[in-house]
Amino acid sequence: MRSRQRMFAAVMRLLLKCLRLGRRRRFKLVRQVEQLWHYGHLCLRSLLYNSFTNGDVVLDSLFEPVYWLVDHVTRWFGVVFVALVIGLTSSIVAIVYICLLPLILQTYTPAWICWHLAYGHWNLIMIVFHYYMAITTSPGHPPQAKNDLTGVSICRKCIAPKPARTHHCSICNRCVLKMDHHCPWLNNCVGHYNHRYFFSFCLFMTMGCIYCSISGWEMFRDAYAAIERMKLLDKERLQVAANQTYYQTPPPTFSFRQRAFHKSVVYLWVLCSSVALALGALTLWHAALITRGETSIERHINRKERQRLQKKGKVFRNPYSYGSWDNWRVFLGVDVPRHWLTRVLLPSPHLPHGTGLSWDLPPCVTEQRAPLLAI
Repeated sequence: MRSRQRMFAAVMRLLLKCLRLGRRRRFKLVRQVEQLWHYGHLCLRSLLYNSFTNGDVVLDSLFEPVYWLVDHVTRWFGVVFVALVIGLTSSIVAIVYICLLPLILQTYTPAWICWHLAYGHWNLIMIVFHYYMAITTSPGHPPQAKNDLTGVSICRKCIAPKPARTHHCSICNRCVLKMDHHCPWLNNCVGHYNHRYFFSFCLFMTMGCIYCSISGWEMFRDAYAAIERMKLLDKERLQVAANQTYYQTPPPTFSFRQRAFHKSVVYLWVLCSSVALALGALTLWHAALITRGETSIERHINRKERQRLQKKGKVFRNPYSYGSWDNWRVFLGVDVPRHWLTRVLLPSPHLPHGTGLSWDLPPCVTEQRAPLLAI
């Protein structure tokens, strides 16, 4: 009996030792895994640590393949977008001349005819001129000779000095003076030398689309009603053919010219109204940027700088802003009052103030402002 108890006690002691040994090994394994995890995390942090890294940098890194795809697609499809703009604008002009102009000459009074002819052709000339200048004018690039070039930073892609307000375009693969953005509809960058042409094209194209939408509203309603009647008559004609009632008078038919006329009017109004809304919003956005003396890129830079200085109890002031009115005068190149007519209301190929390499006070700005914080 005692021998059995001794054997049972020995077995239980051996079992407890095994359990304790298993626990120790398991705890040791867990500790090793934790040590490896902390060591790997420390190595990763030591290799990738950057004091300037934040959520925006991480998002930009994650979206880098998307940016690469967009850059290359935009580069190759720029010609297609330009052809699309020219084609759509030409179709609207053709509809106006072929369909609407004869109707205007027959129904409108001489005063309204003169108004439509004068305003319509002036608006068309301004659109064509500024679009041609926007796509053919170089936005401006830093000179190749870098000895006498004063740069505020170094472009990490060009490995060259970068003047103030200059940014690198990944689509053009060059630095652009006072870069605003790369416009696929121009197949060109919007920069120092063609920024005014781009904005003027957007403005006059919006004005032309609004003009066509308002002037053609009544024609659009009549044309839409006529198209609905066409659909009803076609349905009745099919019902007559299905019932084989040869003694019933068939409904009247619309000629091909009438169908083409009504559908062209509807196409004109829908396209002009859509472009007026979309392009009008873009024009207002750029008008607000010009009023503040900023570009699209500088808006983000200035916003971050404003937040950084606000935390320190300081106020950020844009060094390239001369006040709302003077910002517009500098942007449009208005030095004297007559320039509002010759340079704004009429086509003008005048150059902007400055070279885009340095930003001295323009001559049209009369008041010298206090020293400002640099970006």
